[in-house]
Amino acid sequence: MPGVTSESPELRRIRTAQPTAPSQVASARVKLAERAKAPANSKAKGLDDQEKRCKSCRGESGKLVPSARRRSSPPSPPVGPDAGRTRCSWITANSDPQYAAFHDDEWGVPVHDDRTLFELLTLSQALAELTWPAILSKREEFREMFDGFNPASISEFTEKKITMLRSNASVLLPEQKIRAVVTNAKQMRKVVQEFGSFSNYCWSFVNHKPIRNCFRYARQVPTKTPKAEAISKDLMRRGFQCVGPTTIYSFMQVAGIVNDHLSCCFRFKACSEHKASETIVRAEPALPDRRLSSLSSEDSDIREM
Repeated sequence: MPGVTSESPELRRIRTAQPTAPSQVASARVKLAERAKAPANSKAKGLDDQEKRCKSCRGESGKLVPSARRRSSPPSPPVGPDAGRTRCSWITANSDPQYAAFHDDEWGVPVHDDRTLFELLTLSQALAELTWPAILSKREEFREMFDGFNPASISEFTEKKITMLRSNASVLLPEQKIRAVVTNAKQMRKVVQEFGSFSNYCWSFVNHKPIRNCFRYARQVPTKTPKAEAISKDLMRRGFQCVGPTTIYSFMQVAGIVNDHLSCCFRFKACSEHKASETIVRAEPALPDRRLSSLSSEDSDIREM
């Protein structure tokens, strides 16, 4: 149009441009802010989820507990004949069954049969070389070696017989112990003549009443006592061999002369209440004047710890 100055394209663009609404600007700013916060929120959410998972793995006390999928079921209580039985601590789940049966049926049960007492004395002497499980596994071999632990028969063993035993039984007992068994059988016959039975001799040291200890822990059980030393000394005076106080105390334990089952063991009470009529063939009582002059009643009293 004549008289009108033409408008440049740049001016036209500026003039025709629509101003941005304030609400749109605010919306854009919000979007930008949300966009900037998104990574941080995602990270925080991830941390929250992780914390929840950790809490689910912990108990109320804050201690870590296994997840339900990994948690193993509690051990089942024992069933059968061993249900509810607590034994002395040296008998464990891994103990030889024969050794456990020996603990349950023999160890600590009062014995009054002479032949059985002689057998237990001999086996106690073998503890210097062997353990109870090893001795029990060879028990029949011991019985075969020594004619069923018949003192009358053993006392008649000749030198030839001893030599044969020495060559065949070197893995069980050394020659010194074999000769000691023969010697002890001979001396036992003299004791029987004097006291009426070997049982009366042994039990006279405790006034014919088992010593009942009340130990809670295996570490409290002694290996020898003054009473064992007294019996050992008297046996050696009478010509017995390999009968030191430690051997004699082991003999006292297994023969029930002393009850050393731990107080928590199910056999403790049973052995404490064992009556003479329930023991193995008690021999005829000795005459009153045949009792040992060294007898004292102080060790026959109940000792509790």
